[in-house]
Amino acid sequence: MPATLDVVARDALILPPEQRLALARQLLDSVDLEPAPGAEAAWEAEIAQRLARFRAGESKPIPAGEVFARLRQIAPDR
Repeated sequence: MPATLDVVARDALILPPEQRLALARQLLDSVDLEPAPGAEAAWEAEIAQRLARFRAGESKPIPAGEVFARLRQIAPDR
């Protein structure tokens, strides 16, 4: 009888952390994670546009401390 996702997850969660990480890597490696066609070019274009706006003074950097403070307000339990 095949194992269900709930049973596999329950069993996996009792493994020590290093074994859970190894299992997670094996599972991720078993899935085709190739980006969608055109995704890399789209990201390159987005990066170029953002950099150009920054260099033109149209956008300003936000200090990391401020970013993390905002994130803590949005998702305090994470």
